[in-house]
Amino acid sequence: AILAQGKRYQQQSRSPHNPLVIMGKAAKGGKKLPSAPLAAKKTKVQKNPLFEKTPRNFRLGGDIQPKRDLTRFVRWPKYVRLQRMKKIMIMRLKMPPAINQFNMTIDKNQAATLLRLLKKYQPETTEAKKTRLMETAQEKKDGKETKTKKPTVIKYGLNHVTTLIEQKAAKLVVIAHDVEPIETVCWLPALCRKKDVPYCIIKGKGRLGMLVHKKMASCVALTVVRQEDKSELDKLAENFKAQFNDNTEVRRRWGGGIMGTKSQHVTQ
Repeated sequence: AILAQGKRYQQQSRSPHNPLVIMGKAAKGGKKLPSAPLAAKKTKVQKNPLFEKTPRNFRLGGDIQPKRDLTRFVRWPKYVRLQRMKKIMIMRLKMPPAINQFNMTIDKNQAATLLRLLKKYQPETTEAKKTRLMETAQEKKDGKETKTKKPTVIKYGLNHVTTLIEQKAAKLVVIAHDVEPIETVCWLPALCRKKDVPYCIIKGKGRLGMLVHKKMASCVALTVVRQEDKSELDKLAENFKAQFNDNTEVRRRWGGGIMGTKSQHVTQ
């Protein structure tokens, strides 16, 4: 009796009208779910035997460390630190117009034109002077008369240039912007304006020094030029007179007072 009951149950479960069988069929014929993204097959990269990968090891006892920019961590010499501190201090402090005028210099093109003209009137070197005097002495010894012309050269030296300005003999005065101490030349532009002598301020006392065979020169002046350079000198003098002598902004504008980025953000 038990065996007969078991057979009957098996037949019922296999029949197509059984709800369990219907559910199984529906599940089989349903949508196929997409595979997980991590299960994607990895493509194997082919290695070229000619170019082997040799990674560096920067741990202790390994490869030499790469060069890094250690500028911020360098203990700079005292003169470097001083000049950097001085530059920042000049930016922070308010500067009166008499000193601030030395920050308003001629531009690169004007400086190139001016230096080209001044180079034509460089004074003679010590060797050239020695040779000239030797030749003159030899001619005198031989009984020949020697006539020498006064050389047309640029004049330099603060006292000499000041005298030329006072006598109105200077045609153009060039002043360096970085004279140290600045008090030695800060009155010179005012004197040029008073005596109506064209002047300009150029960057670099070393550049003026090279013209007169010295390390540096605070100012130089042109008194006489040759006929072929007269028009060029007149043009430069006219430009500089408008830019410096007749420019009232130069005498009124204060400088400095520029704060650091942090202070600027705080004030805003």
